[in-house]
Amino acid sequence: MSDPAVAVRGLTKIFPVPLHRQSIVAVRDLDLRVEPGEVYGLLGPNGSGKSTTLKIILGLVSPTRGRTEIFGRDSRLVESRQAVGFLPENPYFYKFLTGEETLRFFGRLCGLTGVRLKNRINELLDLVGLTKARKRRLGTYSKGMLQRIGLAQALIHDPRLVVLDEPTAGVDPAGSREIRDLILDLRRRGITVLLSSHLLAQAQEICDRVGILADGILVREGHLQELIAIENQTEFVIADASAQLVDQIESFINRSNAKLITRQKSTTTLERLFLDATTKRPES
Repeated sequence: MSDPAVAVRGLTKIFPVPLHRQSIVAVRDLDLRVEPGEVYGLLGPNGSGKSTTLKIILGLVSPTRGRTEIFGRDSRLVESRQAVGFLPENPYFYKFLTGEETLRFFGRLCGLTGVRLKNRINELLDLVGLTKARKRRLGTYSKGMLQRIGLAQALIHDPRLVVLDEPTAGVDPAGSREIRDLILDLRRRGITVLLSSHLLAQAQEICDRVGILADGILVREGHLQELIAIENQTEFVIADASAQLVDQIESFINRSNAKLITRQKSTTTLERLFLDATTKRPES
């Protein structure tokens, strides 16, 4: 059995509050497993512990208790992050650099040089749709363009895992759709994506599995279609059916010319599941 892309075991993070006799529990006894090649969405309201969890996985914050691993390696080790690309929620770039110069800078930080770096820059600019803007300074880029160049820099060293913290925050609908399509393309390429998001409709479109955090506790987790399925309800989707056939569907379906396209569980929305999971928890 192969190592998971990300494994989180018994993770707890407590932040002391200076000058006060209290502390804040950001994450409590969290267990997660992200499989290679899937898109995993970590969802939750503000203050639920999403960003803290991502930062601990990336080795940017030390846990109070517990362990996190990236492809079987302790994530506190620098070498574990060689296979990881990261796009923070509010990335900072040198606005006087062009898109091309920005990728060259990050590529050199990752040890790329010469023709290999040049080809990688061209490939990524094409991937994120910024080839025509490669010579423009980042100070002239829109928010959506900055997020796309940020995604390109996260991919510069061809990582196996990409961690995205609110990748569409502040991006207009068109830019958000472009980033969604880029994430789906990463999945097609076999790259694992771990993302946090508050845009539930978008997460429902792109995630294979989701975990919902509330007050630092994982309250729901699993395959998306299983989580949003409604028990004891089944839908039939048919084509070329007359109104009469629809009225008598149960008795006629097996001996008519109608085509049964699919049979599946009726589903709620990820947004409703999210609200139910985060607002109706029993007191601990």
